[in-house]
Amino acid sequence: MKYIFTVLLVFSVTTSMFAGGFQLNEHGARAMAQGGAWAARAYDGSAIYFNPAGLGFQKQGSVYLGSTIIMPSATFYGPTNQGQSTKNEMVSQIFTPINVYASYPIMEGLVFGVGVNNPFGLGSEWPEQWSGKYVTQKIDLQSFFFTPTIAYKLTDKLSIGVGMNYVTGTVTLKRMVSPGDAQVNLDLSGTGTGYNAGIMYKPTQDFSVGFSYRTSVKLNAEGTAKFTPTSVLFPEGDASAALELPATAFLGAALKVMENLEIEADYQYVGWSSYKELKIDFKKNNSSTISPKNYEDAYILRVGGEYTMDALQIRFGYIFDKNPVTDRYTEPLLPDADRNGFNIGAGYKINESLSVDVSYMFLKFAERTVTGTEIQFDGVYQANANLFGVNFGYNF
Repeated sequence: MKYIFTVLLVFSVTTSMFAGGFQLNEHGARAMAQGGAWAARAYDGSAIYFNPAGLGFQKQGSVYLGSTIIMPSATFYGPTNQGQSTKNEMVSQIFTPINVYASYPIMEGLVFGVGVNNPFGLGSEWPEQWSGKYVTQKIDLQSFFFTPTIAYKLTDKLSIGVGMNYVTGTVTLKRMVSPGDAQVNLDLSGTGTGYNAGIMYKPTQDFSVGFSYRTSVKLNAEGTAKFTPTSVLFPEGDASAALELPATAFLGAALKVMENLEIEADYQYVGWSSYKELKIDFKKNNSSTISPKNYEDAYILRVGGEYTMDALQIRFGYIFDKNPVTDRYTEPLLPDADRNGFNIGAGYKINESLSVDVSYMFLKFAERTVTGTEIQFDGVYQANANLFGVNFGYNF
């Protein structure tokens, strides 16, 4: 029936928020300034995200906390399949994902830590009466990963680490639907669990390699859909869906090329091919719908370095981020494309216990022209983002 198809579109675009375009990898300003090339060193608390084995080489207790200010912008020209090339600009928004880590050595070589961060998030908002109001008007996603972790240094050169991820997530959506020209407000929330593990090996004082793996997380989400004005055509009320966040892996190698300069290169794998379809269940009429997605596995190439001058450290990095969304499934809710990121930053050791790190990234999306889209909304996308990170560290 037509109303089932309409609501299917509502839910299917909602889960696009979990796609590569809204996967966050900025979980510590020191790592961010180096393009996130951090899995082979992981000197600070962000090891809990990048490689838990890094905790095994840390000899002091520590607290490391901060946030990233993210300011994205996007422009859509179209829809070209409807004979239009109108310029539509996304409403300006600011997002502030957090990262908090604490660790403590239980005994020599055995370290326990816990982290809280937001690996998936952000949102998008377009003018309420724009040409894509039946696709999206506004959407916001928040996810929190709570990650207790333990690491053990097996030898002076080898460390391993494991952790568990308890995940909570919420998403809200606003858009227009037809028939009836109603506005839908959708709220979903869910929880899930996953695991992560890592290994780090330092064959010499100047060279190290690291590998980490984070399992996929299946979120069992439930919520409600409300329509204004209401109509018997719409299945208002309870709905549920199972959403799977992808598995990820880091492989990195770091080298001290001179006394004060370290460089690292990482490859990050993101298993988006697990997101093949979305099934939605509606309680009102005990019906289900299935929307194909067929995302592709993606990767991120990272390189970065750090130059130390007494209490000051200068950092730099670059990333290439391959997007997982094919042209057919690209949409204004997720104006995704391949990206190039350019990073700089600095760190300053205030005293023996206290330090501060700052970072900046300019993320440039490749211009993308899409035709033959699933939602019949073709056009040209242009996007970029500015990201500012700050973290404070305390060792004890």
